[in-house]
Amino acid sequence: MRRTKEDAEQTRRMILASAMDIFYEKGYSKTTFDEIAKRINLTKGAVYWYFRNKPDIVAALINDYAERYMQLLQQFFEQNPQVSFSRLTKMQLFINKRIREDELFYKFLFFITCQMEWSEAIINKIQPSIEQTKQVTRKLFLDTLQTLQEQKQIKENVDTTLIAEILMTMYGGILDAAFTRRLSTEFDTAVETGFNLIFNSIKTEGAEL
Repeated sequence: MRRTKEDAEQTRRMILASAMDIFYEKGYSKTTFDEIAKRINLTKGAVYWYFRNKPDIVAALINDYAERYMQLLQQFFEQNPQVSFSRLTKMQLFINKRIREDELFYKFLFFITCQMEWSEAIINKIQPSIEQTKQVTRKLFLDTLQTLQEQKQIKENVDTTLIAEILMTMYGGILDAAFTRRLSTEFDTAVETGFNLIFNSIKTEGAEL
């Protein structure tokens, strides 16, 4: 029985890897279950046994990504315990480095950012998985910003919740521009410059970035 479970999990991961490759190459709408199955020598029926439809596959990929992403953030915060403006910038540069070095991570983010057709039906299906990942990032940004405000390093009248949302949205925009080769400067430089512009506008006099 143990071996059967291991085989089933291995097959599931093979299906997800195959789907990820084809999603990355062709986009969501042009990918079929036949192609996913054929690439790993399975029948279409075998793929359906694990996943009822493509939104189920995307949801599984997002769940896997969320787990990997949270592990990355945990690793970063263990290495950078000091609360500061620069910790938030370094966190995003740390993610950038992993995007460059981890092919699967790159493919997933490229697919979600550039190759995914977001119909309302698909969004409703996978929204919980997406929101879980956003909430983790949002909390890390917000906790840091609120601590800095309590330490009088951020102006008292600044809405830290709004700033956290702006930073997340800005990073997403820079990431999209980098993937689609519309970014006229280096990826890390754009992130660092953008974050510092925001931080300089909200920090108190004498606070260091």
